[in-house]
Amino acid sequence: MSTGPLIVQSDKTALLEVNHPQAADARHDLAVFAELERAPEHIHTYRITKLGLWNARAAGHDSNFVLGVLDKYAKFPIPPSIRIDIDQTMARYGRLVIRKNEEGFLELHSTEPAVLVEVTRQRKVNELLIDRINETSWQIAEWARGQIKQELLKLGWPAEDLAGFAPGKPHDIDLKLGGWDLRNYQSQAVERFWDGGSGVVVLPCGAGKTIVGAATMAVAKTNTLILVTNTVSARQWKAELLKRTTLTEAEIGEYSGSMKEVAPVTIATYQILTTKRKDIYSHLALLNNHDWGLIVYDEVHLLPAPIFKMTADLQARRRLGLTATLVREDGKEGDVFSLIGPKRFDAPWKEIEEQGYIAPAKCFEVRIDLPEVDHLEYAISNNEDKYRLAATSPAKIPVIQQILRKHAGEPTLVIGQYLDQLHSVADALKADLITGDTPVNQREKLFADFREGRVSVLVVSKVANFSVDLPEASLAIQISGSFGSRQEEAQRLGRLLRPKADGRSASFYTLIARDTVDQDFAQNRQRFLAEQGYAYEILDADEL
Repeated sequence: MSTGPLIVQSDKTALLEVNHPQAADARHDLAVFAELERAPEHIHTYRITKLGLWNARAAGHDSNFVLGVLDKYAKFPIPPSIRIDIDQTMARYGRLVIRKNEEGFLELHSTEPAVLVEVTRQRKVNELLIDRINETSWQIAEWARGQIKQELLKLGWPAEDLAGFAPGKPHDIDLKLGGWDLRNYQSQAVERFWDGGSGVVVLPCGAGKTIVGAATMAVAKTNTLILVTNTVSARQWKAELLKRTTLTEAEIGEYSGSMKEVAPVTIATYQILTTKRKDIYSHLALLNNHDWGLIVYDEVHLLPAPIFKMTADLQARRRLGLTATLVREDGKEGDVFSLIGPKRFDAPWKEIEEQGYIAPAKCFEVRIDLPEVDHLEYAISNNEDKYRLAATSPAKIPVIQQILRKHAGEPTLVIGQYLDQLHSVADALKADLITGDTPVNQREKLFADFREGRVSVLVVSKVANFSVDLPEASLAIQISGSFGSRQEEAQRLGRLLRPKADGRSASFYTLIARDTVDQDFAQNRQRFLAEQGYAYEILDADEL
């Protein structure tokens, strides 16, 4: 028996002793192939999944690496069944290949005829095939490149796509270096993506995902479509591209609810692309018909279903997904893997923090007792209403005020889910409020006032979760959220992680109603932060 921090079990879980001296190193290595499932105080539970192993394999790691990590940190010998399963699961990746043959047709190829017979006998795969070429190859319908990857993944046979990419219409793009340089991890991310041809780069908020996108565009030198979450994000992308690249205003178009510009580099919102007219996604068709050589998906973990459908038809274009977390609350991580591409690069948050590129952060959960009358109403409510009642308790308002006094003068975001709660809090704090109903121009003005120090407190809804650049924000108070959303937790903490001019750290408070579903959902949200190496300190409201 060794003295490591990890116990690997035959049900594919791995238990990590949090307070062990090697725990941080083990967490870093486990993140390559395992998903954190539970993160209470002392023992964290990871699960080794097929998708995690295939992502690791696509990123260049083999089963020897995975088993080496487990052997290095395991307290007891790894169960033989786990060794066999990891080896066999990772060996499945790439035994089926999608490629172009000498005649230029798309084909599904394998050097193992039995594997090819197994998958081609499946109806949903067979419908995407035209004819058998020989014992080792079948011709794929030209339109079916994305769909066949989805179906093969469901069967447990992830195909390696070597069919290449259309170059798109050439367009000269270079970086405007001078006063800044690409960081090592940004260069590595671009290189790993380009080597793989398509896939996802995972970086913390504040670590420069936009710059990775710009640097990739400078390598591709082609017409580029950038898909973003909202109009504010589109304009921030445009400002960053004008600052970091040789692109001019005329070369960058905005395609949103307020503008319909198509240019060599076009920035479109997910919302406009998924707007229907007479049951037709008319905007999707327009952008689909342009000769893009590169498509960038910002916040790829939020990709709506119609964009997946479009992406299935765009497999001949290079696709770069950018995100702070591959977690999707709808369980469609497999669609990201098969249609955008596997994870090509992942830089752990704490590692980049140690290099000084993102601000250090402390996380606190503040537990609040509901007043007796509110707790009684909660107790007799149906399940659908319980979370809203607990999360929006007026008892949170004096605690918010107490935290603001403790951090007086710090640029602060108060973030919540429910509009009536946000209005009440904004009134109590005499602070400006930004919601989905706030006009874009007013949002941009308030964000600019916040960035430049004219406003120190903003109350914001979930519209501020994504792609909003507020570099000096150093305090966030989360008062309600989307139930147990781990991706939302990542985005909200991410609002604080831009390095501060004076080097100060950030503080992230979550206010929780004790002994309610509010507390239960908080435990799920914290899984993501625990996976990244952040610990929550739990406080009672009277301990502030």
